[in-house]
Amino acid sequence: MVALGREVVVALADEFGTQEVLRRLSDPGWFQALGCLLGFDWHSSGLTTTTCGALKEALKVVGPELGLFAAGGKGATSRRTPQEISQWAEREALEPSGLIYASRLAAKVDSAALQDGFQIYHHVMFFDRGQNWCVVQQGMREEDGLARRYHWLSEGLASFVEEPHRGVVGPRAGLVLNLVAREAAPAREAIPELTRRPPDKVAEDLRKLTRLRLPRRHALLLSDINPKRLQGVFTKVYEAQAKDFEQLLGVAGLGAKGLRALALVAEIIYGAPASFRDPARFSYAHGGKDGTPYPVDREAYDRTIQALRRAVQRARLGRREQLSALRRLATAFQEPPSQSPPGGG
Repeated sequence: MVALGREVVVALADEFGTQEVLRRLSDPGWFQALGCLLGFDWHSSGLTTTTCGALKEALKVVGPELGLFAAGGKGATSRRTPQEISQWAEREALEPSGLIYASRLAAKVDSAALQDGFQIYHHVMFFDRGQNWCVVQQGMREEDGLARRYHWLSEGLASFVEEPHRGVVGPRAGLVLNLVAREAAPAREAIPELTRRPPDKVAEDLRKLTRLRLPRRHALLLSDINPKRLQGVFTKVYEAQAKDFEQLLGVAGLGAKGLRALALVAEIIYGAPASFRDPARFSYAHGGKDGTPYPVDREAYDRTIQALRRAVQRARLGRREQLSALRRLATAFQEPPSQSPPGGG
């Protein structure tokens, strides 16, 4: 998988540049197709972690040549993403602060500002020398072992906290609190204002909510929140005096429960609604690795690696016939443009 992934990335970077590699990795459908090409089942949660792992290993070798790098991974490795970004930045004479900020905020959004029942356990950032980046992260729902994948891209990113995803794919979620939805703007404006009030006042407002008879959805969101335990969190955010919602997300110690409590107070007591819209559009990443639809054909797999390697080597020598043939092959399978009926219409 590392060998084939390396040849695919080298071919793309040589032909289209590193930004195009990042665009494709941030496209959920293309990423899924790449994972299948590398040998994983279309419905396997392991496709995400293994595809990213294979590409990261490949870029350790060819990344400096291409100007394309990867940091992060699964579990404890995901928490080392800032250090790995800094290591590449030092080696390549890059400024790491913007990349580290983007990595941390993307992780915070999908673990706290978007609460869909999937716990983030995998986070990888791909980036180039131009400070362009994409993030691919995945969360798991413990009760049924299903997974959901979140894609980010720096290109065209207008805001980290309003509709920031390039795509979210996975099984349907139940109750979702989506504070990065466009329609949740009132909540994003009210919550920072709320955190500038004395912490004991915010905690008292939260205690009032626990005594109210709430609609079922709000009651469920409130069910595991303890106002007394959150008093310390409210103190931290009060001391931070965040000017806006994005800055508030960066406050250490403010997690999903604290943010959910603030959102409920802002909505129910102060009339600033959040959103409950699920951002996932379609399902890919869930299930098991079961050999469907057939086991990997290692001989054919190795031939594909060799063909791509020869194509890239020859293209670098000025012989681009094989890459051109690959492009023609792709267009041959595209549907022809629809024809208008005679007379228009």
